[in-house]
Amino acid sequence: MHAPTAPRAPSSGHCIFCDLIRGAGEVSICYEDSVAIAFLDIQPVNPGHVLVVPREHYEVLQDIPKDVGAHLYMVAAKLIPRVQTAAGATDMNIVVNSGAAAGQNVMHYHIHLIPRREGDGFDVPLPFPGSQMPNRQQLDGMAARIGSMLRDPLTNSGMQG
Repeated sequence: MHAPTAPRAPSSGHCIFCDLIRGAGEVSICYEDSVAIAFLDIQPVNPGHVLVVPREHYEVLQDIPKDVGAHLYMVAAKLIPRVQTAAGATDMNIVVNSGAAAGQNVMHYHIHLIPRREGDGFDVPLPFPGSQMPNRQQLDGMAARIGSMLRDPLTNSGMQG
């Protein structure tokens, strides 16, 4: 079994979101507090596409402290009905791309709130058309592996459950 990866050190590279948070650029803010800021995406999927961002720099989901992650989710939950009303949308995608292989292109963790309307042309197809359905033994094997990792103190550092 593999030990959990240690949280990554903050990136030493340039971060456009950190610039925006410090006021070094134009940003259309719809919410802010001491932990989080939410602003309109400049390349929106649909009008009203909001990004919920921690003020402190964390690159990916596994770097986020639990209290910050919970706060970001509460901010997103507060914003969702308001974004839907303002955008005239009935539905919503809440998307987190965590890591480059998952499509994250700004390496500062953020949550996308994407208002959706029937026929808007955006798609996040699930199940993924290229996936193959595993058999029950494969599913059970993966579930057992994940479950055993939750119970193993060596792979469960910091997890509470």
